[in-house]
Amino acid sequence: MLHLLTDILRNSILITGLVVVMMMMIESLNIESKGLFFKGLRKTKTGQVMAGALLGSIPGCMGGFATVSLYTHRMFSFGALVAMMIASSGDEAFIMLAMIPEQALVMFAVMFVIAVAVGIITDMVHSRLHSRKCDKDEHDECGVTTECQDGYMIHESEEAHTETARSGRHYGWKRIVMFIGLAIFILALGTGHLGHDHGAHTEEHGHVHSEACAHHHGHEESGHENSLQINLLSEDWMNVLFAGLSVIVLVVLIFASDHFVEEHLWNHIIRKHLPTIFAWTAGVLLVIGILLQHVEIDRWITDNTALMILLATLIGIIPESGPHLIFVTLFAAGTIPFPVLLASSISQDGHASIPLLAESKKSFAVAKLINCIVALAAGYAAMLFM
Repeated sequence: MLHLLTDILRNSILITGLVVVMMMMIESLNIESKGLFFKGLRKTKTGQVMAGALLGSIPGCMGGFATVSLYTHRMFSFGALVAMMIASSGDEAFIMLAMIPEQALVMFAVMFVIAVAVGIITDMVHSRLHSRKCDKDEHDECGVTTECQDGYMIHESEEAHTETARSGRHYGWKRIVMFIGLAIFILALGTGHLGHDHGAHTEEHGHVHSEACAHHHGHEESGHENSLQINLLSEDWMNVLFAGLSVIVLVVLIFASDHFVEEHLWNHIIRKHLPTIFAWTAGVLLVIGILLQHVEIDRWITDNTALMILLATLIGIIPESGPHLIFVTLFAAGTIPFPVLLASSISQDGHASIPLLAESKKSFAVAKLINCIVALAAGYAAMLFM
């Protein structure tokens, strides 16, 4: 039990650290581009659909918030909105990249193709049935502000604020705390202290329970036998990559303005996302670890793949990051097949659709319905070929 808890704590710190570093990188990109990263994409409906799918493919909810904003501004079509929701898998995309990078990249590519195809079909059907009707009372103020209250999109006033705040740089305690924490994380990655214990014992039912996410870099223990083979998605190379990204974030942290550090990095990522990500990660890993020690869940799930696809799709309706993590962890542990993870990833989109629910409940309901139908179809189709 002590070994299980130690491994879960180490894995939780590793995964949370990787997620936070990627969030900080994307946040910096968006702020430095002054939001231009999301503009100039309204040429054709097909182009909008492809742009929506691309934005949905961005790990996290930033692309989702941007798409909802562009949709409510009447700059994106409904098909583009649907494409985003299919391609997006919320904050869990970060975790999948950390835990199962090779499978995650394949799945993201499959989801992108499905998203573009369904988005184009949706626009064709939508335009034939009726022209898109928006409640002017709901959208008259769209030109004034954006929907993202999490700091991903830049308000024009905030843009000006950021410009004036660039010269204001003070090394207060928040910046120092993040700097020290990031430096320790880089050191732990470089020295291998956050690596996984691949020699953990195998329990009664044949699982390495304390390594629920030990497969998160997509290599098996047998892969260590060929030390000359270079796998750029192996654990060692991924640690080097994320250590490099962390160093970049460390430099950004040194030279960024007080406004960016406090509002975007501290208040948005550290205070809001970091505790949630860590709690969900540690909680799910603990539940899965204990469950696999006492219940032959692998046999039950393997024999009920069709039911698991339905369950994963229904859970994906929840407009919040977190519940999907259990399917990511089970897949990384080799407990559930790919079709279940695919259905779950298509169905859920983190909390990116929450602003849409506030702006247009009808659009949210219809888009989610299409999302779930596509998730079920893709999951069951994949099950036939596996």
